[in-house]
Amino acid sequence: MQKGFFTGLLACASALALSACGENPPPAPPPPSVGVVTLQTETAALLNELPGRITAVETAEVRPQISGVIRRRLFTEGGYVTAGQLLYEIEDAPYRAAVAQAQGSLARANAAIRSTTLQAQRYKDLVGVNAVSRQEYDNADASAQQARADVAAQRGALQSAQVNQGFTRIRAPISGRIGRSFFTPGALVQAGQADALATIQRTDTVYVDVTQSAAQIIDLKQAMKSGGVSEANGARITLMLPNGTAYPIEGRLQFADVSVDPTSGSVILRATFANPDGLLLPGMYVRAKLVEGERKQAILAPQQGITRDARGRATAMVVGKDNKTEMRQVEIDRAVGDKWIVTGGLKPGDRLIVEGLVNLRPGTVVKPGAPQQVTVAQGGAK
Repeated sequence: MQKGFFTGLLACASALALSACGENPPPAPPPPSVGVVTLQTETAALLNELPGRITAVETAEVRPQISGVIRRRLFTEGGYVTAGQLLYEIEDAPYRAAVAQAQGSLARANAAIRSTTLQAQRYKDLVGVNAVSRQEYDNADASAQQARADVAAQRGALQSAQVNQGFTRIRAPISGRIGRSFFTPGALVQAGQADALATIQRTDTVYVDVTQSAAQIIDLKQAMKSGGVSEANGARITLMLPNGTAYPIEGRLQFADVSVDPTSGSVILRATFANPDGLLLPGMYVRAKLVEGERKQAILAPQQGITRDARGRATAMVVGKDNKTEMRQVEIDRAVGDKWIVTGGLKPGDRLIVEGLVNLRPGTVVKPGAPQQVTVAQGGAK
């Protein structure tokens, strides 16, 4: 009975096998669709983003040139002052007295010069007839010359006293916005003190000092020398403010420093920006975007088509002969917008895969198409 049971099972299995062999095999899946971009050469602006700091084109510290007590402050903190505007008054009573004293000394010297000059003239006439000795005449002439020298000295002392009296009225050395006052009326100030009374900064135009590595400058100069990069028209520069917004006015690069900072290996570049609204404040940190030049015959690859392997090397997947994928190791220079400047590994006419890279292996036959047409079901990016 058991033998018959096993015989029946074998007969059923044979029948099922024959039935399966008689059916057609399932069709092969279609090749995956990918989005490709055909690479072309074009002229690319070499844009470099660098850290920068705002500085005023003119800065002047207001300092006392004499000692005394501040009597009045004559400006509004944070306001605009013009060159020569009166800012502080220092108590001038001691200096007025010094001027009066110098005037008296000058008048006394002027009175002395008249009598000594007349005496020297008389002795000159008398020495000719031997009425006085030659020594007496020489003494009288020397006294007259000394009196004239005293007049010159007293005149200089008067001018010095008048200058010191003028210093009791402290004026703005430049035009610009003045900061807060560090001294109030009644405070004692001294000539040569360490602290300034206030600071004036001219900010209608500002400097932006940015730092660039010496290596980048050398690379750029070598590229210009080889002819692959041409000089930018006017060396344009734009700013990104600390809140992430773009400054609406474009600046111009003025010069690069002549030496490299030994601690950082960088070079200071200075640009000027118009600042009519006072938005750029001295000391503010910004990001400067500098157009250094233009690279001719550059290959620009979309960034989504460039990936990194396990060793961190830049790679790209392209559609080759018979629509088979190829893996390329590429060299990239810098980003220009949403693209990379490719300097090696890709050439014009290559079909770079930018969509549908998920689970894609080299040698896979694919169906290339325009980007943004690959569906999620086919494994590509939308």
